[in-house]
Amino acid sequence: MKDSELKNIAKEIRIDVLKMLNTAKSGHTAGAMGLADIFAVLYFDIMNHNPLQPDWLARDFLILSNGHVCPVMYATLSLANYFEKDKLFDLRKINSMLQGHPSKNISIGIENSSGSLGQGISYAVGLAASLKRDKKKNKVFTIVGDGELQEGECWEAFLFAAKEQLDNLYVIVDRNFIQIDGNTEDVSSLEKLSKKMASFNFKTIEFDGNNISQIRHAIKESFKIKGRPICLIANTIAGKGVSFMENDFNWHGKAPDDNELKIALNELCLDENGK
Repeated sequence: MKDSELKNIAKEIRIDVLKMLNTAKSGHTAGAMGLADIFAVLYFDIMNHNPLQPDWLARDFLILSNGHVCPVMYATLSLANYFEKDKLFDLRKINSMLQGHPSKNISIGIENSSGSLGQGISYAVGLAASLKRDKKKNKVFTIVGDGELQEGECWEAFLFAAKEQLDNLYVIVDRNFIQIDGNTEDVSSLEKLSKKMASFNFKTIEFDGNNISQIRHAIKESFKIKGRPICLIANTIAGKGVSFMENDFNWHGKAPDDNELKIALNELCLDENGK
């Protein structure tokens, strides 16, 4: 698929994210908007998966560890034909299959339940270890928030991943520098993150997480790595695509009201010439 096509998919994901959060009147906007490009590339260019057979044994796995950004995953799964688009607007409703944090439901492409930060990484590491021991070729991708890396459980899992030489594990860090309390570097500094991950014997690749071409190149390059787990540090812009949301931690856990939605959709739907 062409970069331009993936860019349009990412735009559609962002539009759906905003609409579903506005309908729910709660949820996490900034991280979901920032990750749209990565999800577009993973589901429409990189991962082996089949919405007609979601439990396909040869599929690649996407484990969402920072579960609060799930609107981006739900919007992507809908576009990939795992379920009807109108289901997106049941987000956060009682008995909905699309909760504010994902609830495992392989039939619609949700591989893990998540809530407490850090646990999804351990889940992904265990899955990757099991697949490798069984000599399976499936790849395990896990999306991790940078603020999430302040949890000690993450680093325990990374130690195990390195010990087991899990070269089927691809840890994608959403490095947007924000969390609910402010800037990550003010709350509990993570820099130099690439050096930290390398010290845990991960192969680290850093790139622009909102640039389709760079995302594709980084992930495909990572497939060449053998004998070590991989950390893909994606430098993203929280709230990407909407000027008043970008890089503002206040949008970490805030949904747009009707007026904000109107302004945001107008910005997203403009083409490169402002039309």
